[in-house]
Amino acid sequence: MTGFTRFAAIDWSGAKGKRHKGISIAVADAGDTPPLLVRPDHVWSRTEVLDWLLETAVEAPTLYGFDFSFAPPIAERGEYLPGEPGVPSTARQFWAYVDSRSDDEDLGAASFLERVHRRHFYFGIADGEKSRFMHFRQCDARLNAQGGRKTASAYDAIGAAQVAKASFAGMRLLHHLAGRVAVWPMDPLPDRGSAVVEIYTRIYLRRAGLRGSKVRSSAELDLALAGLGSRPARLPFEPSDHQTDALVTAAGMRSLAALEPNAFAPEGLTPQLARAEGWTFGIL
Repeated sequence: MTGFTRFAAIDWSGAKGKRHKGISIAVADAGDTPPLLVRPDHVWSRTEVLDWLLETAVEAPTLYGFDFSFAPPIAERGEYLPGEPGVPSTARQFWAYVDSRSDDEDLGAASFLERVHRRHFYFGIADGEKSRFMHFRQCDARLNAQGGRKTASAYDAIGAAQVAKASFAGMRLLHHLAGRVAVWPMDPLPDRGSAVVEIYTRIYLRRAGLRGSKVRSSAELDLALAGLGSRPARLPFEPSDHQTDALVTAAGMRSLAALEPNAFAPEGLTPQLARAEGWTFGIL
């Protein structure tokens, strides 16, 4: 059991603009109380999420989860952006690099993908064969081998999910944390205090016994929560899939931290991988 008393899941967005309907936040306290949405009617900006995290991190030891890749793959090819001079090879330095070369509002990173390093990202059929862009981190390969079906890549900039844009915008947020909150596994877990981890909702849906990739109703949400040892949310409205992703993941993070002794020490996570690629919390 960890020392965290609160678990927060943030369903993230890399979309352009100042406000993002795709962002939802849920918080679960230790125990089995149902997770709660934070400001469910609010349309968040990414900067507001950063401010909220920094404000609440000092209130209680909280584990914050974000659903974006904390770094691109590097172990597979030896570089984040092969053939580009001056690109760092550790995650923290790379976050600073992305931030310094992105001029988008609200911590966005579309310019980094669309102009600064365009040739590394897949935007559609005009870029050629998509498989040439689909590179994965070691933890992603582990999950795929386990049947977890993480098929998206940090270089995939097409589709509604906008995985690349979400991830690179997220890297800007991680840089702006400026060491004030630990980011696992790039940083060791604090003896006391809060930390940030990478999450993937499908992991917790599998742990809950559900086969799908989305929860689309209040009744299905309560079924998932029950599978994760949580009391039902009994929402008085039908939630969006962004809200259910956050609620399920907050409960799932709490369950994982309480029940899995190796949650923060997964097999295969070396110090080098921790510094360069990171790891998704929940891939064991």
